[in-house]
Amino acid sequence: MVIGVLALQGAFIEHEKVLKSLGAECFEIRQKKDLERHMDGLVLPGGESTVMGKLMVELDLFENLKEQILNGLPVFGTCAGLILLAQNLSNDTKKYFGTLPVTVKRNAYGRQLGSFSKEEEMKYVGKIPMTFIRAPYIESVRGDVEVLAKVDGNIVAVRYGNQLGISFHPEVTQNSAVHAYFLKMCRQKQNALKTLSGIG
Repeated sequence: MVIGVLALQGAFIEHEKVLKSLGAECFEIRQKKDLERHMDGLVLPGGESTVMGKLMVELDLFENLKEQILNGLPVFGTCAGLILLAQNLSNDTKKYFGTLPVTVKRNAYGRQLGSFSKEEEMKYVGKIPMTFIRAPYIESVRGDVEVLAKVDGNIVAVRYGNQLGISFHPEVTQNSAVHAYFLKMCRQKQNALKTLSGIG
């Protein structure tokens, strides 16, 4: 299983460590030629969504990545990564990939001092520690978006087909269950493609 990790800014190294501990191979996406490599999944880490969005455009990564997501590449966005995927931001006019039909509120829990941790249930994953750092949350979902977790009544994890978006940081805890779930998504996609090519 080969996972590409957007490594322009933010907590990409922490994601790589967890994925490697689960047996996945990782490579960092920093420039256009990195997109020539095959990947079974893509991770969009936490960090500064504005900076990541700007750099993706400047480095000519944006359109390619968006196209791959729209074509079914499994993608896992955490915190800023969720903002990059969201179709709408309720408190910002910016829009990035816009592939996930949800409305997200940026910095919904306040700035750094508003950071906190909780242990809550996530569908298909179980009870896990959730660490929120200047986190967004999802105000509303549309269409076939499946809500996977809520904290204090706010949606903090969703899945929409090949897209997994969460507002917390599983990579900073000792629990790898969310990453394992994402790798399962990648395997399911891989198996579906093998089945299709077998039929063809």
